[in-house]
Amino acid sequence: MTYSIKKVAVIGSGVMGSGIAAHLANAGLPVIMFDRVPDSLTDKEKKQGLSLEDRSVRNRIVAEGKKKLLKQKPSPITSKKSLELIQVANLEDDLALLSEADWIVEVIVENLEAKKELFKKVDAHRSKGTIITSNTSGISVEAMISEASEDMQEHFLGTHFFNPPRYLKLLEVIPTEKTKAEVLSFMKLFGENVLGKGVVEAKDTPNFIANRIGTYGLLVTVQEMKKQGLSVGEVDSITGPLIGRPKSATFRTLDVVGIDTFYYVANNVYHHVSDPKEKEIFTVPDFLKEMIEKGWIGAKSGKGFYEKKKDRTIVEINPNTLEYQERKKLKTNAVEAAKQEKGLSRKMKALINQKGDKASDFIWSIIKPVLVYSADLVGEIADDVVSIDDAMKWGFGWELGPFEIWDAIGVSAAVERIQDEGTPVPSWVLDMLEEGNETFYKQEKGEIYFFHNDTYKQKIVNKKEISLAAVKEQKGVIKKNTGASLIDMGDDVALLEFHSKSNAIGLDIIQMVNESIEEVNKNYKGLVIGNQGKNFCVGANLAMMLMEAQDDNIFELDLVIRQFQNMTMNIKYADKPVVVAPFNMTLGGGAEVSLPAAAIQASPETYMGLVEFGVGLIPGGGGTKELYLKELRNLPEGVDLDLTKVANDVFEKVATAKVSTSAREAMENGYLNKNDRISRNPDHILYDAKKRVLSLANEGYEKPAREKIPVVGEAGYAAMVMGAKSLHYGGYASEHDLKIAERLAYVLSGGRIKEGTEIDEQVMLDLEREAFLNLIAEPLTQQRMQHMLVKGKPLRN
Repeated sequence: MTYSIKKVAVIGSGVMGSGIAAHLANAGLPVIMFDRVPDSLTDKEKKQGLSLEDRSVRNRIVAEGKKKLLKQKPSPITSKKSLELIQVANLEDDLALLSEADWIVEVIVENLEAKKELFKKVDAHRSKGTIITSNTSGISVEAMISEASEDMQEHFLGTHFFNPPRYLKLLEVIPTEKTKAEVLSFMKLFGENVLGKGVVEAKDTPNFIANRIGTYGLLVTVQEMKKQGLSVGEVDSITGPLIGRPKSATFRTLDVVGIDTFYYVANNVYHHVSDPKEKEIFTVPDFLKEMIEKGWIGAKSGKGFYEKKKDRTIVEINPNTLEYQERKKLKTNAVEAAKQEKGLSRKMKALINQKGDKASDFIWSIIKPVLVYSADLVGEIADDVVSIDDAMKWGFGWELGPFEIWDAIGVSAAVERIQDEGTPVPSWVLDMLEEGNETFYKQEKGEIYFFHNDTYKQKIVNKKEISLAAVKEQKGVIKKNTGASLIDMGDDVALLEFHSKSNAIGLDIIQMVNESIEEVNKNYKGLVIGNQGKNFCVGANLAMMLMEAQDDNIFELDLVIRQFQNMTMNIKYADKPVVVAPFNMTLGGGAEVSLPAAAIQASPETYMGLVEFGVGLIPGGGGTKELYLKELRNLPEGVDLDLTKVANDVFEKVATAKVSTSAREAMENGYLNKNDRISRNPDHILYDAKKRVLSLANEGYEKPAREKIPVVGEAGYAAMVMGAKSLHYGGYASEHDLKIAERLAYVLSGGRIKEGTEIDEQVMLDLEREAFLNLIAEPLTQQRMQHMLVKGKPLRN
């Protein structure tokens, strides 16, 4: 049977259910979201004279769940238009609608009997062959479906999304003994290709993979904190990025997740495992229970392990007294040594190998049991080490999974130390070492292999996942400098990879862009500009520009801006198609590299914006011009051209340094247009960009002709400045803000000319450059730049 999902039903409209519905709608899927019918009227409904039979009352719970999506932060939706794809329904009047769904997702209360009762109703109304899944985080998927029809059992599995579904990559899929192999295979690919998830197959065990190991690690950390006399803040100061974990570290993470939720997850394992030592670890400490009783359950209650006071200072709880105290950090020789090292492997070795150091001893005491526990669970919770590592990276934000940590610190050395300390090591790990295999992973010819059942097995990845490290190992690098490398992607497509600090654009990247386009024009079908860093590009090298400005080297800056502008024009007018693949932060210069490309292939989470105003500047590399042109091109055919409206819109975006909150919003804001595409899965963006280059090339790509730009002229300039002055007079903009706004308005208007005049692109580029250079010479702008570099946030002066 061939499976296809075109419509989904989500049963449950709480935070998780509505979040899943939102994520499905973000992916363009129509969703019917269900919830129960209320059993009483609200005071408001009584005043309106409504009864329990009114449709608005019967759908109230689910309608409120949908409405809350607009208020949640971070937002579960990539665009308000996503909400249009969510239809509300209730579980009494609308069960017949289940027959329309190709996939039904259950997200109700974690109660086995409630789920079994619901599935009886679902079974009676679903169409044969419809896929049914449960988003349970702890209840056995075998148990909840034991009384269903054979067809439903064959099409049933667990699909455990992590919260919030839009942002957390992990999707655990849990088949039952009766789940058809083709259903499991289809849902894995659907999760990756359509929902953009990292999919891991888990076994039907308590809390599956990530929550089982993650909760274990968190409880070990809590217990060791108490045992070793550290504070909450001290633990968080060394269990975050220093060991490859998120900034929220341990206790801030628990505050965000909810201490009550954490207690439920831990308790679930406690009641379903039989090993006394494991039960002991999963016994939640009494002080946590007391915090829950007091309602101190984390961010959602306003206080948990941390509390933000009215003066905005943050205090930490003392687990012994349950009183809040000044936040502390742990500073030791091992911590300082680790901070000086480059690369996580070297950092962790420096951190754990200084016995007798307070931080070193603590980190080892929480890492050791997790390594042993994870190795013990191979075969029980997942078939292989890859599934466990991927689950921890994608679900908990670890930079390295447990077995990757083993490799990073040295398996032999770790095993020797663990055994010397009297802790048993799983026999299969000892056997692996005895056979001369020193690592859980190895790499050959760009392919990754992992140890499995006495041998190494190749890791199978989705063909749409391109590893630049593997491509470079297999094909080498065409040319490179300190800022960027040109790589052969295959199929006559080249890729330019930024690798400067924060991927900031300096003269080295400008040089490589120009050289890459020259090379591609001669020898390739097209070019992709993309990378696999933390962010695509956070802008130009601000520190370099500030130093030149403070030294009054305006002539040098003029040359740099000219080179930057020439680079963006080269991207635009390359003989072969250039496709830019932005993701995450794509700010300032990053947006200016993207806007003139033949096409943009954006990641779903692309935060694009021209943010120069925040440091007292306006875009100098052609960003204002290209955003204005992009909006003009985006106007529907047959619509009267309203230059003033377009100019005002671009003026507002640049003057407010507006950044899109998703690629969908970037499209709505004009940063992307009809020529551009959005990848479903961020890991597939380079593959999709390459396909886009080939598509354009095969269609007979012709570079665009030089453009004439119609501008609003002097009248438009006056209108834009008037708006800026009204904000200034109202106290919403400073004198310097007004000066920057006037410069921006002058660029967009094309100068003191007649409205509707068409100017050459170079005229607007010259205006941009002149405005940029005038502003960067201003002391107040230099203060803003300095503040951003030091504090990481804008200064209003």
